[in-house]
Amino acid sequence: QLQLVESGGGLVQPGGSLRLSCATSGSTLEDYATGWFRQAPGKEREAVACISSSGRSTNYADSVKGRFTISRDNAKNTVYLQMNSLKPEDTAVYYCNAYQFAVYWGQGTQVTVSS
Repeated sequence: QLQLVESGGGLVQPGGSLRLSCATSGSTLEDYATGWFRQAPGKEREAVACISSSGRSTNYADSVKGRFTISRDNAKNTVYLQMNSLKPEDTAVYYCNAYQFAVYWGQGTQVTVSS
């Protein structure tokens, strides 16, 4: 069974950058498509970005296009989310997931954008 652990969250000022990492274990990451989701207080979880198992195809929410970049290193079993030009509305708990025949989630990492 695939396990996922996110890291890299924290407090950053508006306009700043963070890179989130999602380390996986228990199975071969290259068999899974993966994505990043986020959930702000009082709101539903929303999709941020996703990437195909090969890494050749990506999709982004309109709210993050041009600012966030999802990538993966299958050799390192890790998925990344580079977040630039962060805004206060990006504040949320960010979750990594992976899916093939089932969906697996990490525990989340807090991102707070505030001055």
